[in-house]
Amino acid sequence: MRYVAAYLLLALGGKPNASAADVKKVLQSVGVEIDDEKLGIVIKELEGKKVKDLIEEGKSKLASMPAGGGGAAPAAGGGAAAGGAAEEKVEAKKEESEEESDDDMGFGLFD
Repeated sequence: MRYVAAYLLLALGGKPNASAADVKKVLQSVGVEIDDEKLGIVIKELEGKKVKDLIEEGKSKLASMPAGGGGAAPAAGGGAAAGGAAEEKVEAKKEESEEESDDDMGFGLFD
């Protein structure tokens, strides 16, 4: 990702077809270690392509990806659901009372 980011920075800076040496120079200026093999792969993949076209292509790929979780789990039937709700209320009240006692950490406002 760092190689792509540096490449994009160079493109925004007016160098649309940056070389591996250009990307390396940018990354070294901020102290990033460089894997020449990975950098070579990125440059090879981006060679001859316009950044604008790559971004548009990426947008369409992202749009086709599922971006949410599944639906909520179905509620248990009958009394189990009511019992679960009651337990949640008890737990919520217990947590709330614990939070209130911890708020002052043993010190009063005017002690």
